[in-house]
Amino acid sequence: MTVTATSVGESDQLEPRIAPAARTWAERLVRLLPAAAAALSGLLLYVSFPPRTLWWLALPALAVFGWVLRGRGWKAALGLGYLFGLGFLLPLLVWTGVEVGPGPWLALVAIEALFIAVVGVGVAAVSKLPAWPVWAAAVWIAGEAARARAPFSGFPWGKIAFGQADGVFLPLAAVGGTPVLGFAVVLSGFGLYEAARSAVRWRRTGEVRRAAAAVGLLSLAVPVVGAVAARPLVSDTAQAGTATVALIQGNVPRAGLDFNSQRRAVLDYHARETERLAAEVRADKAERPDFVLWPENSSDIDPFANLDARAVIETAARSIGVPISVGGVVERDGRLYNEQILWDPAKGPVDIYDKRQIQPFGEYLPLRSVVGAINKNWTAMVRQDFSRGTEPGVFTMGGAKVGLVTCYEAAFDWTVRSEVTDGAQMISVPSNNATFDRSEMTYQQLAMSRVRAVEHSRTVTVPVTSGVSAIIMPDGRVTQKTGMFVADSLVQKVPLRSSQTPATRLGILPEIALVLVAAGGLGWAVATGLRGRRAGDV
Repeated sequence: MTVTATSVGESDQLEPRIAPAARTWAERLVRLLPAAAAALSGLLLYVSFPPRTLWWLALPALAVFGWVLRGRGWKAALGLGYLFGLGFLLPLLVWTGVEVGPGPWLALVAIEALFIAVVGVGVAAVSKLPAWPVWAAAVWIAGEAARARAPFSGFPWGKIAFGQADGVFLPLAAVGGTPVLGFAVVLSGFGLYEAARSAVRWRRTGEVRRAAAAVGLLSLAVPVVGAVAARPLVSDTAQAGTATVALIQGNVPRAGLDFNSQRRAVLDYHARETERLAAEVRADKAERPDFVLWPENSSDIDPFANLDARAVIETAARSIGVPISVGGVVERDGRLYNEQILWDPAKGPVDIYDKRQIQPFGEYLPLRSVVGAINKNWTAMVRQDFSRGTEPGVFTMGGAKVGLVTCYEAAFDWTVRSEVTDGAQMISVPSNNATFDRSEMTYQQLAMSRVRAVEHSRTVTVPVTSGVSAIIMPDGRVTQKTGMFVADSLVQKVPLRSSQTPATRLGILPEIALVLVAAGGLGWAVATGLRGRRAGDV
């Protein structure tokens, strides 16, 4: 009995010492839970993006983001938003460091995640307003609008819309472009959280807050109904006849930055694949195309200055007997241009398009002296800055009007729309992804082109040096595609279209409207907070 009494006494004496320690650890875990949830929900959003077809994962990812931000102060929201941004962008943009190392990749992500951090502050601020998912979704789109414009002319990669090429919301791209499509997805995600919150409250307390439940359910339902209603805007019907198009993927000697030192081999590969297709056409093994599309950088040897390169292209054009759009690097008046050249088999070069949205740190080097002080190898990679074009590029090829959107430009709303409003009946996105090896970059860019096809109701072709080249119908379906790092060609009859979707006609207006909604919600939240402080002071 004595032993038992002593044991009990000792236990009673130890309990007060153990319990506070346990409580401290539990409190720390509780404090860490929102941070872990923010980072993991960002990772979940990444998983919803191509090459995976798990588009629907964007909704629970955004629902968790809404949960961790609701009611937070601005400092906590800033940190949680930044963690969400890191969880999303670190894996999404890992391809930017494939050949140049982790430095540029980490720097890019660190900067881009700041935009999402600020969005987190905005979402937290509006999270207690009536119908908060609407305001919060608009805040997200305002953040994307800012990220698409700054710094260095913007970097829209990772827009929510670009993860929805396989999703039910895709037809909304034809209504108001990527801002409306993205808004619908984010609204549904926040609505999912609000609906779940209402359900949990009802289960725990039996209390039903009808307004909150209605907001959650409507935020989920309205975007889906809107997408179904927008389906008639998506059509593959030929309005201006058809065209038989050929895409040439010549491949490259080897992947990586060293691709650029193999310029003559790359040109020869594309000429050879064109001549192989021409032989198949003559043997009735392939349909004769009306025109041929080569990728970006298919002739990095300037054919205007180099007679040998010019002869290679002319031989290929005469062999196939139809116009070719050639991706070249051209120096003119001391300036360097990333150019598409319309090459006629009889007349030679007859038209050009100079890339307008050039890639920072790839085609030009901002802050060159600062970057050089950090790492001289980076400045060596971009010895001379490319210059920007100023005019849209619409080539008349085989009776069709083909709008040119070169590689990186596909991420920007204005560059694609300008070609359609300038009369393009179809769009081509010539690209060079060889410098990014077999990373997900190719599939992310292909998804962008699928969204653009629906946004403007146009066939979109994607000729790429090393793959994946593809033909995309106006409803976003990929009907043909190549493998990666193989020489191949695609030939298909595609519809030409002349009508304009609401997204094409409205242009930037839906984005402006959503930014104004975000501003209104933030203004309301700030005013409510100020009134609350004044009432507390009284």
